[in-house]
Amino acid sequence: MSITPSSLSPETNAHLAGNQLANNIFDLSSVGITDPLVLRNLAPSELYTEAILFEEGSAIADSGALISYSGDKTGRSPSDKRVVDNPDSSENIWWGNVNIPLDQHTFEINRERAVDYLNICDRVYVVDAFAGWDPQHRLKVRVICSRPYHALFMWNMLIRPTDEELANFGEPDFTIYNAGKFPANKKTSGMTSKTTIELDLEDREMVILGTEYAGEMKKGVFTVMNYLMPKAGHLSMHCSATANPENNSSSILFGLSGTGKTTLSADPHRLLVGDDEHVWTDAGIFNIEGGCYAKAVNLTEESEPDIFKALHFGAVLENVIYDKDHHVDFTDTALTENTRGAYPLDFIDNAKIPAVADHPTDLIFLTCDAFGVLPPVAKLTTEQAMYHFISGYTAKIPGTEQGVAEPIATFSACFGAPFLMWHPAKYAELLAEKLKNHNVNVWLVNTGWSGGSYGTGSRISLKYSRAIIDAIHTGQLANAEVAEDDFFGLQVVQACPGVPSTVLNPQEAWEDKDAYQEVANKLIALFRDNFQSYSDKVAPEILSKGQMGK
Repeated sequence: MSITPSSLSPETNAHLAGNQLANNIFDLSSVGITDPLVLRNLAPSELYTEAILFEEGSAIADSGALISYSGDKTGRSPSDKRVVDNPDSSENIWWGNVNIPLDQHTFEINRERAVDYLNICDRVYVVDAFAGWDPQHRLKVRVICSRPYHALFMWNMLIRPTDEELANFGEPDFTIYNAGKFPANKKTSGMTSKTTIELDLEDREMVILGTEYAGEMKKGVFTVMNYLMPKAGHLSMHCSATANPENNSSSILFGLSGTGKTTLSADPHRLLVGDDEHVWTDAGIFNIEGGCYAKAVNLTEESEPDIFKALHFGAVLENVIYDKDHHVDFTDTALTENTRGAYPLDFIDNAKIPAVADHPTDLIFLTCDAFGVLPPVAKLTTEQAMYHFISGYTAKIPGTEQGVAEPIATFSACFGAPFLMWHPAKYAELLAEKLKNHNVNVWLVNTGWSGGSYGTGSRISLKYSRAIIDAIHTGQLANAEVAEDDFFGLQVVQACPGVPSTVLNPQEAWEDKDAYQEVANKLIALFRDNFQSYSDKVAPEILSKGQMGK
């Protein structure tokens, strides 16, 4: 007989809670949550049990990972993000489509709505853990949620405390009230849908209503760190990072989806500091997270062996399809293409624990240029680095939208616009300061097309991209011969071990030189149009010395 919540009497449930989970029962009356059984920092095995018993649809994959579903929302809802407009922080916030203002009263109404919902739940889960591996800058985070899946997700994504740290945890620095199963009231002032994700910087609280997508919690933590760290003079970054195992120096890789950031960070010769969120301080870099949240669509052991092997017991598989034997079909996108796996950082064999490293020797901007005109590798000046950092460019291939027959330029400021709190110029200024203070080499690496745009040219071989990254990390490109590009003003590397010279010069790879010039000028115009919205806040030398085009 399968055990379900309905097959257990209230007395049995109470017995289970009292005997098996007594040490984890927690008091949340200080925040108004008094009615449910509150369970704090359950072990993964206990959260598995809770999920199977009390969450419809939860299952265990044949790999041992917990399979869970996020309901209607299978991705983030950036248009529903709100930030309380408070006089103490208002002048610092980059207001607009990224950060939509909300009044304090409405936030308090929605917070009460979340607390009321949590109070009618039978069981509530608390995760107390840390954001930030550097003890000097870490944030004590408390997650309050109604789903075991959400608790296990954040247990994986945050840095798990020791027993002693948990005993001395005290009051949190940041609290997330996740009542995502309960909708926002669309008639409440400032609401445009049943979903709202709200952040109060002064009280350090976040409220989630109307979405059960777990990634909202992860990015909520990153967003608050994106405010606090620059305020303290440190650069928060949406990037991956690796470390040299011999001297602990680091390398930082920025790149939007599809550029190869995750793949190129999986380097057998280096240690993985983290795959998504980091901070650069005066002491070096540290990972904000305790885990990884990797895309699972079309995942195979051959394509991503580290990620594939990490999705075992303790990991969460989100919105995947599985068969009668609980074998997951990663090619099945019936629910969403945004299938994901969340697992602790130490599930990766070459992870660096603790996830801190020294200052970077190299900073790499990855772009997948589907126009096929950017060079595979170019060295950037500080001004060019600031320009490309603020631009955050890649290109989507045709077919992503009906009727689109050519590549689509995509720009995301600082390679993470949805999570920025300050104007992008603030992050770029911090980047420039770090680059100058620590003599860092900056590279633009194109993993996209060569010899023509998408449909005419061919994708740059992963073998060549790996060879370029290897040559950067070994220092072979630091003093390599460069030549200034005729169109973009970039210092293009002329020779790299393992990469044909014809590949390194994209203009030579095009048979139709006039077509190359036309497409190159089109891309330059797209860069300049995009940068117009930031130009009023950036230093004049970025435009005079750093902008795309000569």
